[in-house]
Amino acid sequence: MKKNQKKRIENALTSRKTNTFVNHIFIMRTSNNNLSSRRLLIMGIFIAVGLLYIVRLFLLQVVDTKYKAMADNNALRYVTQYPARGKVYDRNGRLLVFNEAVYDLMVIPKQAMKRDTLRPFDTATFCRLLDIDKTSFIERMNKAKKESYLKPSPFMTQVSKENYAHIAEVLYRFPGFYFQTRTVRHYPLSIAAHTLGDIGEISRNELDKDEEDYYRQGDYIGKSGIEKSYEKELRGVKGLKVMMVDVHNREMGSFMDGELDKEPVAGKDIFLGMDAELQAYGEQLMVGKIGSIVAIEPATGQILAFVTSPTYDPNLLVGRERGKHYKELQEDPMKPLINRATNGTYPPGSTFKSVVGLIAMQSGSITPATCFHCAGPGSLPIKCTHHHGSSPDFANAIMNSCNPYFYESFKATINNPKFGNIKEGYQYWKDMTYKLGLGHKFGTDIPYERPGNIPTREYYDRMYGGQWNSVTIRSLGIGQGEVLVTPLQLANIAAYIANEGYYYPPHLIKCFGDTTAIPEVMTTKVDPGIDSRYVRVMKAGLRTVFSGSAGTARRYEMKDIPQCGKTGTAQNPHGNYHSNFIAFAPYDHPKIALAVIIENGGYGATWAAPIASLMIEKYIRGYTLREDLEKRMMEGRISYKNER
Repeated sequence: MKKNQKKRIENALTSRKTNTFVNHIFIMRTSNNNLSSRRLLIMGIFIAVGLLYIVRLFLLQVVDTKYKAMADNNALRYVTQYPARGKVYDRNGRLLVFNEAVYDLMVIPKQAMKRDTLRPFDTATFCRLLDIDKTSFIERMNKAKKESYLKPSPFMTQVSKENYAHIAEVLYRFPGFYFQTRTVRHYPLSIAAHTLGDIGEISRNELDKDEEDYYRQGDYIGKSGIEKSYEKELRGVKGLKVMMVDVHNREMGSFMDGELDKEPVAGKDIFLGMDAELQAYGEQLMVGKIGSIVAIEPATGQILAFVTSPTYDPNLLVGRERGKHYKELQEDPMKPLINRATNGTYPPGSTFKSVVGLIAMQSGSITPATCFHCAGPGSLPIKCTHHHGSSPDFANAIMNSCNPYFYESFKATINNPKFGNIKEGYQYWKDMTYKLGLGHKFGTDIPYERPGNIPTREYYDRMYGGQWNSVTIRSLGIGQGEVLVTPLQLANIAAYIANEGYYYPPHLIKCFGDTTAIPEVMTTKVDPGIDSRYVRVMKAGLRTVFSGSAGTARRYEMKDIPQCGKTGTAQNPHGNYHSNFIAFAPYDHPKIALAVIIENGGYGATWAAPIASLMIEKYIRGYTLREDLEKRMMEGRISYKNER
């Protein structure tokens, strides 16, 4: 029994060892098979990747040669094709700005500095060719290398046609240098320098702000005026030309028959609302005077004339002498670079009475029949400069420009019980001036606008410790004190009254040459919220300034062109009064509204009113009949010795 049991145990152990061995062999074989499969899979992947690389390299190096070309900068030259910049016309299609060809001498520093023992770079001859010294050569080359050692950079910009022809003949002797055609602006009428603006080489700051990555060092960009406002539309789209060059730096034709070339797209042409003849006439009238004229078409808000004086010939800021001329203009004591139409801020004087009167009527503080006492020069707290009836109504107050009347109108507005207190009344008054276009920029296509100033009630709280009243700020009622406006804002007030209750934000553009719609902000009618019946009352009052027996501009009335206007004589801490005037005409269907400011010109009727009237006549009639007046205005000069 024990023997049989022992045998069974031995047989079981033997069977278990056999099974274990068999299982081990099976596992070994399975593992080997898996390893073999993995090896085959990995080898297959490597072979497939290798084949893909071989095929791709074959395509790149044999079939498609353009990639070889892109790696071969020594044999090919990539030349940017600059588009023709859009032209600028006036409202009648008269050309104001067009392009002229110039040439930029480009350099690729790596090629220019490459040593050639057989033909070393002849620096002395090259400098004589360009009429520069060796120091200038080194400075220009270092600037180019700093920009890029491998890519082209401007070495000398705006080479004239004559110099280009002379240099191009022998340029093959100087490796790394070649000419690139560019265009610069030309101004055939030499007018409206500040409006048209200018272009210049892009600055480092402008390059850093270029989110589109469109510009490169040496490119030109709009610096001011229309050129700046419509830079994207005027500049067009760059093209590219790939040229083959030989070892002597000579072009051998287009690569791949121009397959890689890209044609440039010209910029859009622009038509301005400006009337070139009226602009030129205004500039003539302003010779010898400091100030500005802004004329607007009331029906559209388009600017008909944008005169600032003194001015300059826009052609001075073109070409290689641009920097020199700009410096001279900058150092001129008369400051001709300042655009006084948008950057000059002035107390509006009595022209502001139109604003004060409108707000007073709208607030219900006065009516057209309201009368206020006037004692002439003996009036208090504000004197009147005229002797007229002791209690004028609104129409007579406008005609005679009565200071006490409009002070009382201002006082009645801010003290109106319906506002609760004077500070709320003042806030209403300030808000209404804002709606009329004062104290802020219009935000259209006019660059470098200044907002002017309508003081806040917080300003007066700080100034007077919270204790102020209508007497404290009485000067605002007659356009003095802290209130400041630009000539552009005053012209817009004239356009608003001409339209009897609305205006379009003043703007320079009329349309694009390709009929692209102009921005909506310029075609949106603005209604400040003053009842049109009050605006018509104001309009009738402004008519009497020319037609009334005591009108302050009666000497400049024209029988066949009914004009409306308002004189202004603004105090000036630097000298004589500023002569101001706003006007529009004809009365029934106004075609032109304008503002004129003559610094140190004295009374509004002395200079500003006759100049405004002549501008109206020139625009509506096309010519002027008052030759004596025209001659007096054109030949008249104002001394600015004390101020300058």
